[in-house]
Amino acid sequence: MIDFRLYLITDRKLTADRYSLTASVEKALKGGVRAIQLREKDLGTRELLTLAHKMRKLTEKYNARLFINDRFDIALAAGADGVQLTQNSIPADAVRRVVKDKLMIGVSTHSLKEAKEAEKARADFITLGPVYRTPSKLKYGKPVGIDILKTVCGKVNIPVFAIGGIKNNKIKEAKEAGAYGIAMISEIFGAEDIREKARETVKGEFLKR
Repeated sequence: MIDFRLYLITDRKLTADRYSLTASVEKALKGGVRAIQLREKDLGTRELLTLAHKMRKLTEKYNARLFINDRFDIALAAGADGVQLTQNSIPADAVRRVVKDKLMIGVSTHSLKEAKEAEKARADFITLGPVYRTPSKLKYGKPVGIDILKTVCGKVNIPVFAIGGIKNNKIKEAKEAGAYGIAMISEIFGAEDIREKARETVKGEFLKR
């Protein structure tokens, strides 16, 4: 069961000059965020596992979900709730055969074709984007736009989280397009007051659990 509407993805470089990643995540959790994806791709296996254990303790404290980007082995080792797979990861159906029901599986998608493939491979949910232009997603090409989001939401039967350039003033548009939830990075972690921005974001009816 996907019991969250806001999916917050980490980027420790956004807050490195102010707070540690754990401090930043705790501020977001205090603000009401209930799902964190640990996405620190430049860390080695041991560093990532150590950080994952710290994140597991934090998310348990606040009754929140923890997902690990790409590394289902680390997700299992840290006792996380799930893994977020990319288009370059091991396919979702192969991961499912290994993890069974121990992990929820999210898949990052950028088109209707990828979305349908993820659903067929037994993903629990997908992210779709970038919906809007955003520096962190430029390598994925031009934004897919709100119309593609609407199309995908209407053609798959698993929850779709809109990602890429999602700001608070875009949440309503994503909801109206059929998105189950939204994924954010800089809107919250780039805010001057992380806790207050998180609180402001989740207070709307759409993002409540």
